[in-house]
Amino acid sequence: MAAPTLLRQRCGRAAGLWSGLRQAPPPLRLRRRAHEQPRRARGAGGLLAAQCERGLFQEVFPAQSAEEQLLELLEPGRPPLTAYCGFDPTADSLHVGHLLAVMGLLHFQRAGHTVIAVVGGATARLGDPSGRERAREPLPAERVRAHAQALRAGLERLFENHRELFWAAAAGGRPLGRAVLLDNSCWLGRQPLLDFLGGAGGRLRMGTLLSRQSCQARLRSPDGMSLAEFLYPALQAYDFLHLHLHHGCRVQLGGADQMGNIMSGYELVTKMTGTDVFGITVPLITNTTGDKLGKTAGNAVWLNRDKTSPFELYQFFVRQQDNIVEKYLKLFTFIPLEEIDHIMEMHAKEPEKWGPQKRLAAEVTKLVHGREGLESAKRCTKALYHSSVEALEAMSDQELQELFKQAPSAELMLEPGMNVLDLCRKANAIADGPSGYQKITHGGVSINGIRVTDPETVLILGQHILKNGVSLLRIGKKNYYIIRWLQL
Repeated sequence: MAAPTLLRQRCGRAAGLWSGLRQAPPPLRLRRRAHEQPRRARGAGGLLAAQCERGLFQEVFPAQSAEEQLLELLEPGRPPLTAYCGFDPTADSLHVGHLLAVMGLLHFQRAGHTVIAVVGGATARLGDPSGRERAREPLPAERVRAHAQALRAGLERLFENHRELFWAAAAGGRPLGRAVLLDNSCWLGRQPLLDFLGGAGGRLRMGTLLSRQSCQARLRSPDGMSLAEFLYPALQAYDFLHLHLHHGCRVQLGGADQMGNIMSGYELVTKMTGTDVFGITVPLITNTTGDKLGKTAGNAVWLNRDKTSPFELYQFFVRQQDNIVEKYLKLFTFIPLEEIDHIMEMHAKEPEKWGPQKRLAAEVTKLVHGREGLESAKRCTKALYHSSVEALEAMSDQELQELFKQAPSAELMLEPGMNVLDLCRKANAIADGPSGYQKITHGGVSINGIRVTDPETVLILGQHILKNGVSLLRIGKKNYYIIRWLQL
């Protein structure tokens, strides 16, 4: 049976059903319970228990229903459920902070369930106030549409890379669940304002929305909170209702900072339909100072190649410290826990090899950029850090630009008898006169990773000029110049 492909559903009409909301129960904190499970039970108990043990599922809401129903609903052999997660296109690329939510969807899909990735083409126009000290700058409709198109392409790539590179070998004949891609502008964009206010505005309770932590923090801030931001949870709740009514969705995934919005959706759906639905949060990824990784904080590691190259993504993960790498192997990869244990045991014996970091970086880069992206990252790593002439010769122009983003480039003609000093001066890499000459003699110049100390050395094809017609000139430790040779 052929593996299912990613489906892009057509827009459906929004349901105009609204009613009052009941008080929400507290969430179930899964991370604490994960440590209580005996190691011999590893992998038992279905999807919820497995991802609890990995640390990917942090909290499940509501707690009582999760313990009584969701655990059973997610047991192997049960009919598939439908789960969704939303991604607002406030930028034209997903980033590493989004990747855990995508991993949550992929684990649902691997367990045979249907997953829906919702691009927030409508909600991005308002801006989610969760975790923000001030309102987002409003985005023009044209930019939101362009961002939404880019996010859809990025999500498609992740699902396709997972299906082709991670599922086939591990499936063992098991079917992969469906993946559906939607945009909430398809239903929210068709909802008339008066109908929305008359329905949602007359049924949603101010006290519940005002009690949310994100709302309270913004109301106390000097800038306050706009009506548009205040209504954001109502629109996200409507997403859950629409997906439940039209796609049978019963689970919403989101970051830990989305719990308030998830609770609003739960309240709306359960009151409207009488069906128990659930919310699951995944951890937030932070830097060493505890700040959330993302566009707002200015520290995003993007998943689109034109914003963060495969090499840069690879290096981000390969540089993770020992105290975090095991956690990240569990969160960002599909490696079985027993194999992760073995990887960490080998690392304890040979820490200088950075085995866990390299495996983590390889797995994530392959998921995000595919097999070719991983090979590109490895070539760039060898060229930059191991002075590999073979890797440098195999690099494309795109890889050279990605690796040496700030490096000036020059196109030169190879003239008879042209030497190292001539090259450096034609590339404007050294000063004229004695100081430039001495820069070379003192060991400050390298060509293709090899130090050159004789300014009169004649350039040789295959040594100073690579087979791909490129020379990588380095002056000092960090000043690179890309030389492209014409008419060789």
